[in-house]
Amino acid sequence: MKIRGSYSLTGLVFAGATLIVDQVQKAWTIAFFQSGETAKVTVAPFFDIVLVWNRGVSYGLFKQDSAAGQWLLIGFALAAALVLFLWLAHMQTRLSAAAVGLVIGGALGNAIDRMQYGAVADFFSFHVGSFYWYVFNLADVAIVAGVGALLYDSLKSSHKEAGNRA
Repeated sequence: MKIRGSYSLTGLVFAGATLIVDQVQKAWTIAFFQSGETAKVTVAPFFDIVLVWNRGVSYGLFKQDSAAGQWLLIGFALAAALVLFLWLAHMQTRLSAAAVGLVIGGALGNAIDRMQYGAVADFFSFHVGSFYWYVFNLADVAIVAGVGALLYDSLKSSHKEAGNRA
């Protein structure tokens, strides 16, 4: 089984940086809101910073209040990170390795929250008038950006390969 590839270091650097930035931002923001000075910081007419504890997965789906449910979600995140780490050794481009690193770092960041707090800390709330989108954190941003970059890289690579066959 191959566990190190040409771009593994790139992926691991992105995973580590994502994890560190996510955890530092969460610690600072949680401390700020636990001081009790405010429940919401309005940054722009369409963007607030709040503290919401997500006991489920994306959009609060599959909410888990029991310890067993929380450990199931933690186990899933850790298993996903392990599979992605093994997949990282097979990345053929820096972009794909960086993308996988973003997803690994985001998954680990949210898993750490579940272990430490029993839920994931979310902060960023975009809205238009009274319509509020879901609240998310930097780990979620990294996961979405990583998946988007993987899709872009796969389409770009497929296009190059198709051009070489013609």
